[in-house]
Amino acid sequence: MPEIGTTALVIVLPAAEPVLAAARRVDPALVRPGLPAHVTALYPFLPDGEVTEAVLDVVRSLAEAVPVTEVRLAEFVLAPGFAAVAAPSLQPVADAVCARWPEVLPYGGRFGPRPPAHVTVAIGGSDEALSRVADEVRPLLPLDVRAESLQLVALTETGWELRLDAPFSG
Repeated sequence: MPEIGTTALVIVLPAAEPVLAAARRVDPALVRPGLPAHVTALYPFLPDGEVTEAVLDVVRSLAEAVPVTEVRLAEFVLAPGFAAVAAPSLQPVADAVCARWPEVLPYGGRFGPRPPAHVTVAIGGSDEALSRVADEVRPLLPLDVRAESLQLVALTETGWELRLDAPFSG
């Protein structure tokens, strides 16, 4: 579980919420609370106290270079303790963010320097539960959604809070 003060740069995909709802029907505990369906560009990002106006300006600048992007969510990914939907069209955004902050390893380096862009659907749970999630989610795919902004969110005592919503306008 992340600590209070942890931040992340995410690309929220509201139209992908049906895949999370499907996983919640299997077991609500499999879905991370507090954030809507999203692709993570960089997590963890800088500690909340280190996010200055200059950092926010860089995030805005990165977002301004990205066009609103049509995203096809078509490939369901299942691994032990993990279910996701691949979002390869957002890999360039995640790569640009990671290139700007090379000292910040995505996911602390657990998945290598360039983890594939994806919407996490479920974390944890038994193989049987994740198989049921797959059965619920696969019929929803492909799902076409739009990515419109890069958001900075921070974990507070009351949950994840939006710090910045930087629209794509490239």
